[in-house]
Amino acid sequence: MNIYIGNLNYKVREKDLQQLLAEYGEITSVKVIIDRETGRSKGFGFVEMPDDAVAQQVIDKLNGTEYEGRALVVKEARPRA
Repeated sequence: MNIYIGNLNYKVREKDLQQLLAEYGEITSVKVIIDRETGRSKGFGFVEMPDDAVAQQVIDKLNGTEYEGRALVVKEARPRA
């Protein structure tokens, strides 16, 4: 399952998300979206996990929790329309 993680503090990097989610289970990929022009984080990213049940646990446990001073928005990523 691909998970959207939004409202990230701009200083959060991919390794930080990797560490945050590593305790829940296997992670296939982590991507923090970076603005091409400024090189700064856009404040959201995606984490891919092979086990949908574990990914759902991550969503349930982390959505709305505070990380680096901001309340996370964690939900299943939907394909672009």
